[in-house]
Amino acid sequence: MKITPIDITQKTFTQAFRGVARHEVEAFLALVASELEALLRELQALRDGTIRKDEIIAELRSREQALQETMITAQRACEEIRETARKEAEITLAEAELQAEKIVQSAHQRYLRVVDDIGEVKRQRAQCEANLKVMLEAHLKLLRTFEEREAGPGVEYLAGKKKTADEK
Repeated sequence: MKITPIDITQKTFTQAFRGVARHEVEAFLALVASELEALLRELQALRDGTIRKDEIIAELRSREQALQETMITAQRACEEIRETARKEAEITLAEAELQAEKIVQSAHQRYLRVVDDIGEVKRQRAQCEANLKVMLEAHLKLLRTFEEREAGPGVEYLAGKKKTADEK
């Protein structure tokens, strides 16, 4: 059975022979009642405080849970961003390698064209030299023929003979 401060103050005792002084008992009971009332108020305040603190704890746990979920979501997003960046880097690298391969292939083709052009120029030079040599030899032969004719009975003799033939 719970006892309250009102129970203490309203408690009456039976009179006994040689009993205690009534006013002392009543004063003591009043003191006990006031102390008990203060303790009950303190107890109620503590209970109210406990309830408030439990509510705060529940709210903080809720916030903590939300923060943990947010952190997990942020970690996943970070991992996704990292993975996306890695994939983009791989794609960029592959494109750069492909572009470099095209450049190397183009440079190689250009090199082959230049080598072919050099070969063609050398061939044309050799042909030109050969043609020039043949032409020079032909001219030299022609010059020698003219020189031989000038040194010999030459053109005047023929011209003279021609005159004599005309004269007749």
